[in-house]
Amino acid sequence: LNEAIRPLLDQINQKPFKKLPGSRRSLFETLDKPALKPLPDQLFPVGQWEKVRVGMDYHIDLDDHYYSVPHLLVGLELDIRLTERTVECFHKGHRVASHCRSHVKGGKTTVAGHMPDAHRLYLESQSPDYVLELANQIGISTRQMAKVVLEKQRHPQQGVRACLGILRLGDQFGKDRLEAACARALAIGATSFRSIQSILRHGLEKLPLSCQEETSTPNIRHDNIRGPHYYH
Repeated sequence: LNEAIRPLLDQINQKPFKKLPGSRRSLFETLDKPALKPLPDQLFPVGQWEKVRVGMDYHIDLDDHYYSVPHLLVGLELDIRLTERTVECFHKGHRVASHCRSHVKGGKTTVAGHMPDAHRLYLESQSPDYVLELANQIGISTRQMAKVVLEKQRHPQQGVRACLGILRLGDQFGKDRLEAACARALAIGATSFRSIQSILRHGLEKLPLSCQEETSTPNIRHDNIRGPHYYH
């Protein structure tokens, strides 16, 4: 059928108008063709629309993956446009969030700007850079201790928790004492929370390091190894 229509199409396009000069072909050549532009390099993304209500954690659930939206929209219904690569969220015709689409089941895609201030501050307080900055405010040795603790942990979050525990010793014993204790602990290779806590409890940070302590760093480092300072 298409093969039969094609020559007829050429005939009707070239057929002169009855009341106007020219033909469909001549008008296309003079009006439409000069305005044509190249086709886009990428295919037009076909979108699928859905309506989704925002959860109490300011995330929406799409195919078992959770995407954040501004927290002020909690409980409201949003129009969602899904494509193969993107997720766009609209509220009353205005786009309020956009994400790269993820197919990780149970995963979360969260933008910090969508969080309430309290949640964002908490997240920042759990970052290694923030912990190092806090340690640096106490002293050089404390920052070096935090750096060592972060590097020896397999997961950054474990290192952050360990560092925060060490930094809290400054509230209990004083920041100057914590700085001195970290300096002593680094010198003897005792870089665990318990080692630093023991130094502070026994006031060992006030004592001068012996030559043996300065030069004997344990070959094995582990939280269960107390070190010689423990028995003072």
